[in-house]
Amino acid sequence: MSYVFLGALALLAILAIYQFLRGVDRGLLMTCLRWLVVGVAGLAAAFMIFARRIDIALILGATAISVWRTGRLGPFSFDGPPEGNISKVQSRYLAMELDHDTGAVEGRVLSGPFAGADLMDLGENETRALIAEIEADPDSLHLLESWLDANRAGWREYFAETERDNQHGERAGAADPLAEAYEVLGLKPGASDEAIRAAHRELMKAVHPDHGGSSYLAAKINQARDLLLSQ
Repeated sequence: MSYVFLGALALLAILAIYQFLRGVDRGLLMTCLRWLVVGVAGLAAAFMIFARRIDIALILGATAISVWRTGRLGPFSFDGPPEGNISKVQSRYLAMELDHDTGAVEGRVLSGPFAGADLMDLGENETRALIAEIEADPDSLHLLESWLDANRAGWREYFAETERDNQHGERAGAADPLAEAYEVLGLKPGASDEAIRAAHRELMKAVHPDHGGSSYLAAKINQARDLLLSQ
C-alpha cells in the first residue's frame, strides 16, 4: 500500500513540475537547462579524475565544453524555439536573416570598417566600398548581392550605368565632346541636322524608357542630339 501512496506522490510531483515548467519562458528554461548540463558534466568529469578514470573524464569534459561554447548537445539545441519562420545564415563579413512569412531580408556587417552597421543604413558609396572589400570572399559577396536584389531592385544596372558615366566623364577632359556625341548617334562628324534627327529617332525607338529601354541611354542620346543641333 505504501508503494502505491509513494507512486501517487511521485506522479503528483511530476505533474506539478510539468505545470510549473509550462509557465516558464521557453528561452529562459533552455538557457537554465544548458548551464545545468554544463555544470553536471563538469562535476562528473572532476569526479572521474579523482576516481582515476581519465578516459571518461575527458569525454565528460569535452561534452561540457562543447555545450558551453556551441549551445548544442549532438542534434539537440539549447537555443530555444525559433523566432517565427526565420532562416539565419552567416559568413565571414555578413549575417543575414530571411523572414519566410514576409519575405523581408535583413543584413548586418560583422567585420571590417563597417562592422556593426545595418545594410539598410549604408549609402551608395558605402555599399560600393563594402562590395570592393568583400569581393575576395565569395560567400559574403553572394549574401550581399542577395540582400541588394531583395532591397535595392535594379542596383546592378544602376551601378554599371553610373560607372560607365564616370568613365565617360574622366575621358571628357581629353576627348572632344562633339566627337563623342557623333559616336553616340553613330554618325560621322559634319552630319546634317536632318541626319542627326533621323539617327536620334531610330535610336530612341529601341531604348526609350516607355518601351522598356534604359532611361540612362535615352538621356545620353538626347544629350548628344541637343549638343550637335546647338552647333
